[in-house]
Amino acid sequence: MLEEITNLAEVSLKRTATTHFVLVHGIGGGGWCWYKIRCLMEKSGYKVSTVDLKSAGIDPSNVDSVLSFDDYNKPLLDFLSSLPEYEQVVLVGHSAGGLSVTQATLKFPKKIRLAVYVAATMLKHGYLSEEDVKDGVPDLSEFGDVYELGFGLGANQPPTSGVVKKDFQRKIIYQMSPQEDSTLAAMLLRPGPLLAITTAQFKEEDDDHDDTGVLDKVPRVYVKTLHDHVVKPAQQDAMVKRWPPAEVYVLDSDHSPFFSQPFLLFGFLVKAAEASHCREII
Repeated sequence: MLEEITNLAEVSLKRTATTHFVLVHGIGGGGWCWYKIRCLMEKSGYKVSTVDLKSAGIDPSNVDSVLSFDDYNKPLLDFLSSLPEYEQVVLVGHSAGGLSVTQATLKFPKKIRLAVYVAATMLKHGYLSEEDVKDGVPDLSEFGDVYELGFGLGANQPPTSGVVKKDFQRKIIYQMSPQEDSTLAAMLLRPGPLLAITTAQFKEEDDDHDDTGVLDKVPRVYVKTLHDHVVKPAQQDAMVKRWPPAEVYVLDSDHSPFFSQPFLLFGFLVKAAEASHCREII
């Protein structure tokens, strides 16, 4: 019995050490959003990487020059491309970072063991229809004039960037989060490439593969946030219904569970990663 317990413990430790989480922020955020989750993961022995997409976090690019989703998501795709051929990751996307996860899944399906969408836009092909826009684009009109917009292509063209005004950020994005975290976010949040994100569309480049099959071969889970003012619960439910994941976890959280519910979110991510290991064994 003792030998069996010891063997199980060794397997568990080995599994932890070989599990690599890659965390992707939403629009306007950066790798800094995940600081609590990263700390919990690294203390528990997991390997963790946080990616700054183009014009986000500490990336120096001018946001109004980022006009396509391919350009915006390039740092993530470059990172996955640089990994060893047989390394697999648990890819986690928050909010608009769900679009980044979906595109990465299409391009690197063999490198992604599990895709996790946290209060995220989970659309199979990006924005191809009115239904996609309804389900995936935040509607903050109930709060009034909340956006600061940038017009990199000219005043008569669609906005190229946007960020929620500081006076509205806590009320909309972080209403259940600790005050110090919403204060930190107000200092670090940057305008995001609005045009690049809202025109995101995904197509399989290799004609020898069916993109639907590629996407569905990579296990997915969704983390729903019950008090979300950005990607509202009804929108999350609609996306889950249209493209059902293997599992849905529910958090009593605002749009930013990495601040408001870090321990529970960490637990869900670890649980989902462990379940993906079990599926591989079976």
